[in-house]
Amino acid sequence: MKPSLAKGTRDFTAQEVSRRKYIINILQNNFELFGFQPLETPSFENLSTLTGKYGEEGDRLIFKILNSGDYTSKVNQEDWDHKNHQKLISQISDKALRYDLTVPFARFVAMNHGKLTFPFKRYQIQPVWRADRPQKGRFREFYQCDADVVGSESLLQEVELVQLYLKSFAGLNVPVTIHMNNRKILSGLAEYAGITEKLIEFTVALDKLDKIGKEGVVKELLEREISQESIDKLDFLFNQSDDALENLLQLKEKFAGNEIGLKGVEELEFVLTQSLNLGVDMQNLVFNITLARGLDYYTGAIFEVKADEVAMGSIGGGGRYDNLTEVFGVKNIPGIGISFGLDRIYLVMEELNLFPEEASSKTEYLFANFGGEGTTEALKLIMQLRAKGISAELYPENAKINKQFTYAEKKGIKNLVFLGEEEINNNTVTFKNLEAGEQKTVSLEEFLA
Repeated sequence: MKPSLAKGTRDFTAQEVSRRKYIINILQNNFELFGFQPLETPSFENLSTLTGKYGEEGDRLIFKILNSGDYTSKVNQEDWDHKNHQKLISQISDKALRYDLTVPFARFVAMNHGKLTFPFKRYQIQPVWRADRPQKGRFREFYQCDADVVGSESLLQEVELVQLYLKSFAGLNVPVTIHMNNRKILSGLAEYAGITEKLIEFTVALDKLDKIGKEGVVKELLEREISQESIDKLDFLFNQSDDALENLLQLKEKFAGNEIGLKGVEELEFVLTQSLNLGVDMQNLVFNITLARGLDYYTGAIFEVKADEVAMGSIGGGGRYDNLTEVFGVKNIPGIGISFGLDRIYLVMEELNLFPEEASSKTEYLFANFGGEGTTEALKLIMQLRAKGISAELYPENAKINKQFTYAEKKGIKNLVFLGEEEINNNTVTFKNLEAGEQKTVSLEEFLA
């Protein structure tokens, strides 16, 4: 049988692993500069922990894990005969791979809130799994890099996270635009259009605007039994100006007497104004009134980051979720968090050729193997180089020199070192820089220096 990969998964070569580590190291450094501490949670959770937190569509994308042993032994025969998959799931599976890092984090906070110092700031860099349809930039197994703060309602947290986004992407040299909105504004729009009871349907459809366009959104709203009259009242959403503050002013007029909508405008206005005061270019931070982010747990600010020069979906996103721990029995712990999409950031940097040379892990020195005494002396010298933090290796076999040259070139090793009888007797080292094609002999002392 030919070996194959499961759809939506990938192997990573040495270069890819090194480049991914380069991105992670920059993000991790910035997380810690902003006062976030690391946390890790299990790869799988109880199914009950995850379901009901991501909306109807999100729940369908959770990878369920079959119970161990004879998982059919406790199945209701009638449900089995009628292939009632909704009822069968809870009977054959009680665990699932995590869908994101936010819900497991909320579960952690709910379990440990008595031991934590609030506001509690954590970052988490781990893989997540979604039973989604694979396509460019969308995988079934991928990494998320999250930073969250819980235990504070201050809008300064939103401002800080905008700063964290901009500093991190500047460190990666990736030009981005941060799109912002507020779920209270979306609730206000639903109230304005008389569709408050259809808020979830409204936001789920609106969140697809980039993928299916205005006509597709309108069609989906009609399919979800939202009237044409309500849709007409919301038509202004698709014709926004480039001036964020002007758009907010227009909303204030439409939200007269609409308490939740006005609260959302006030919160967003504060974040935008504070960011401007800190020198953020409004070209990098825009108010996107159609941004919805389809996850049910968001309650306030929502973010989405897009690369400026590459046609790809969001490479980051997040928002405020003031009620998430409540589903685990712990009330009054507000939270807000953002996520960096490692895999998509990688694709953007690769397309724009942004990876520096040091992002690739390569051996600095390969010692040629001539057998005999030279092998032992080479290993001694390699130990000294490694003690200095310099990567070096010995070709394992006494093979023809052309074969050793080929090995070095294919692995991208910069220098080939010759330590033969003459070098050992004269206490010297001969090495050839394979990139420049230059060869020189120096004293052992000079080489180690």
